[in-house]
Amino acid sequence: MSARTAMSPLHRPARLARAAAALVLSFGALATGAAHAASASPAPSASTSGSRVDFHKWTTQADFAAGTAAGVEQLAGDRVGIDLSAAVGTLKYKDAYLHTTKTYDYATWTSPARALPFGATEIVPSWNAQTPAGTWLKVEVNATMEDGARTGWLDMGHWAALDTDIARTSVSPSAAPYGRVDTDTFNASAGHSVQAYQLRATLYRLTGTTATPRLWQLAAFASLVPARSSVPASPPGGAEGVELAVPRYSQQIHAGEYKQYGGGGDAWCSPTSNEMIDEFWGAGPTAADLAWVDPTFADPSVDYAARETYDYRYQGTGNWPFNAGYASHFGLDAEIVQLPSADDLEQLVAAGIPVAISVAFDNGELTGSGYGTAGHLMVVIGFTSNGDFIVDDPFSASDAQVRHVYARAQLENIWLRTYWTRADGTTGYGSGGVAYVITPHDKALPPVLDPANPTW
Repeated sequence: MSARTAMSPLHRPARLARAAAALVLSFGALATGAAHAASASPAPSASTSGSRVDFHKWTTQADFAAGTAAGVEQLAGDRVGIDLSAAVGTLKYKDAYLHTTKTYDYATWTSPARALPFGATEIVPSWNAQTPAGTWLKVEVNATMEDGARTGWLDMGHWAALDTDIARTSVSPSAAPYGRVDTDTFNASAGHSVQAYQLRATLYRLTGTTATPRLWQLAAFASLVPARSSVPASPPGGAEGVELAVPRYSQQIHAGEYKQYGGGGDAWCSPTSNEMIDEFWGAGPTAADLAWVDPTFADPSVDYAARETYDYRYQGTGNWPFNAGYASHFGLDAEIVQLPSADDLEQLVAAGIPVAISVAFDNGELTGSGYGTAGHLMVVIGFTSNGDFIVDDPFSASDAQVRHVYARAQLENIWLRTYWTRADGTTGYGSGGVAYVITPHDKALPPVLDPANPTW
């Protein structure tokens, strides 16, 4: 089977499988397995049926003042944030991938508890920061469960913009019996739910130096998305006729490049989508940044994005918050969100904001794509006059072929559902509406459609 027809442009099928299976079991579809649940569960009557989401960010002076600071100072000016001012401890960090051991000073900032108006089954953090040479940061989550117990601080990743000081990596700790972290997502176990959570950022710098990370946004979405194998199409929502002039990059022309960062081609949908949006906003790597890329390679900024989003433990470039961090490296604001409907997506596009969405589908489910995928990112750049999606799909043979028009009902379904049954009887898993929202720091996002379910 050719690459164009195989389940090939991989994003993160294992993570989606575990998350969606937990949702199926949590909602009582079946106690013996997700595959049977997929064939037994009725479709919901509306795309947002039973869905809840709570996106919250700490990013203003008041937000940071409300948290607990230990060794960090608050920064003012046109970009409020925090940096490391006085270390509260040191860490000898042995990097399992770079095979180095270095000593770092550190300081922490802990958010207030974020109480949720529903029991969430998933939490995905994201952060915006800059990490000069010799610095990095760690983000953790501490969830309060339905019985009042707390998971304890769970490591959500070690991140730096570059990979010369530390190897950027997820950790994936367990919080048994309440759940576990899978790469970048806390998934509650069947029968358990999150009632509140806190985030904690630890900022590191090499001992004896004065460099410091600067964090200007710490955020997370918590969600409850019922298991659903299909989502009814929504009517056009106001962005008809809008098409944004987003650059077009193919991931496929990079097949075989830099195997130490995933090898291009099928593996690079997330950084390719990310880079298209970044460059739409006039951001991206400089000529000096690209000096290490083979000059014979086309679109070297895609190679750069792949290297700087690569998760050494996950061995891929699809770590969602690492992609947000990559965009923020250029000064952009980036959020990982979960949107309940195409209407929310249209609000962003109508405001001039392209959005990357996480989809999964079988070959034949998305007319005109020519492939199937266990997990893929593409960029929504507009809508036709009848409400169909206009996308830059990086899984295309060339840059010139990246622009596609996909049927609204088909693309909305494969983006918002949480699982489906393949022709061979196995179960595929979807993201339930995950998206990357990336904007300049001074560009306001439009109002959310449903204040009871804040989506950004």
